[in-house]
Amino acid sequence: MTGRELPSPLLHKRSWSFLIDATVFGALLAFLYAMVAVGRYWFGAAVPAADISRSPSALPLYAFYSLVRMAAAYLLSMVFAVGYGYVATYSKRWQTVMLAVLDILQSIPVLSFLPGVMLAMVALFPTRQMGVEFGSIILIFTGQVWNMAFSFYASLQAVPRELREASRIYKFSRLQTFLQLELPYGAIGLVWNSMVSVAGGWFFLMACEMFVLGNRDFRLPGLGSFLQSAASAGDTPAILWGLAAMIAVIVAIDQLIWRPAIAWSDKFKFEQVESKEAGGSAVLNLLRGSPLLSRLRQSVLTPLSERIYLRSSRHPATQPDLPDAARAPLSHWRVVTGYAIPALLLALIACGVAAAFQTLRSITSTELVLTVQSAGATFLRVAVSLIIASAWAIPAGVAIGFHPKLAKIAQPLAQIAASVPATALFPVILLGLISMGGGLGTGSILLMLLGTQWYILFNVIAGAIAIPSDLKEVADVFHFGAMQRWRIVILPGIYPYLITGLVTASGGAWNASIVAEYFHFKGKVLSTFGLGAQISSATDSGNFALLLLSTMVMATFVVTVNRLLWRPLYRLGETRFRLG
Repeated sequence: MTGRELPSPLLHKRSWSFLIDATVFGALLAFLYAMVAVGRYWFGAAVPAADISRSPSALPLYAFYSLVRMAAAYLLSMVFAVGYGYVATYSKRWQTVMLAVLDILQSIPVLSFLPGVMLAMVALFPTRQMGVEFGSIILIFTGQVWNMAFSFYASLQAVPRELREASRIYKFSRLQTFLQLELPYGAIGLVWNSMVSVAGGWFFLMACEMFVLGNRDFRLPGLGSFLQSAASAGDTPAILWGLAAMIAVIVAIDQLIWRPAIAWSDKFKFEQVESKEAGGSAVLNLLRGSPLLSRLRQSVLTPLSERIYLRSSRHPATQPDLPDAARAPLSHWRVVTGYAIPALLLALIACGVAAAFQTLRSITSTELVLTVQSAGATFLRVAVSLIIASAWAIPAGVAIGFHPKLAKIAQPLAQIAASVPATALFPVILLGLISMGGGLGTGSILLMLLGTQWYILFNVIAGAIAIPSDLKEVADVFHFGAMQRWRIVILPGIYPYLITGLVTASGGAWNASIVAEYFHFKGKVLSTFGLGAQISSATDSGNFALLLLSTMVMATFVVTVNRLLWRPLYRLGETRFRLG
């Protein structure tokens, strides 16, 4: 070997580093090209009713379009959830109102948002495709965001007192407290709720990409519209091709995004001893080993974050004493924000209520009674689906959360099962139920269960993962039995996450009723008596008065249950079952 030759280990390391950097650079280049392609399509001429091909050759392009819509809706959901949860936690004046609004919004099904959202977006962009695309993205957003907002709010409420005391002692600014304490503490819950939110988005993708609004037909190219067309035509091979493409996309997302996110969020566990088993991800290790990303982090991200922290530390959360002349403008501004903004909101609400009552004037007493009765039928189906889901999801979630090796196998399978739209499988399920003597009444419960049980499972997994390892070791040291372990360690540890899962599962079950109780199959409409069927039927026929009444009744049922049951349980978790 001459003096100029490199030792083989060093040569191998440099070759491997170059390969990693080339992969990262290629991924960034592909992302930029995808954004250019999407921009070209969105800024093109409006085609609200595209022809949906059932050929397998169309699936790659359809998968790309659906993936872009899902990603845009998820980013919008994350920003909204973090911001809304933060304001609801620290704004004592608005906290009660914001939680009530969140309860109401999560109880409103996707199809009830459809007329206002889609007509508004098309009116804003009448000649561009982005109007219909933005409408579809916002509809997907309404099926994703609420459990993420509940999760982050619950995480902020459960931050241990000693950590908050430490942030005050070290004089953290509000920005430092948020970035270094609150956001990391809520990371585990956000990651797992993000997975179930995206799964919920896939569940409602068929309703968000292809729907009828009165005499207008909206069809966007995507996996959801592909599966909807195949299911409506009874084209079993096309359904299987569509499901195969969707599962391939879900598996790729799991390996490239969720598995690294889970491994990354594991470092934010609140514990005093190191966990015996930590999750890993080959993709995360690849990114950590990239010299390009390392240089970017050291030369750009770290100095930028230090400058932001330094600037924010000069403006602490507690304002210094001001002279009276300087305090006067602040007091006037507080008067404006404290009275003028609430007055404006009340005026807007009054206008909305007046318009709603004007719309409801055409409702007959018979329709009103029938709506209340159908809400009772759907309520019973929701209760049964929650009981069945809790019976298996709680023990399964604890087992997955306590055993990382099991999680590596079970989590991707659960993610796939949660993401596959049950409506695409519903024709097969329904035919099987009919052959066994059942019908859509039973099938609707099964479809609700398939769409909502994952909220409970994923939240319980997140709660079990978040239980500190030192508490588990104490249970081992004192030889706790199974009942003691559940009563003293597991149930108190997962309690805030479990309540979040039950609340969002309840709202999700009501939301799922719109597709569970009313189904298009081979050119026919199969329906059963329930509020979800009434909402879907009113949407198809363009009966906005009945749609508004059904939505108001559904929101009333959900909010009443939340106020009488879930909200007291939430307060119990904030006071009794919190670390600290």
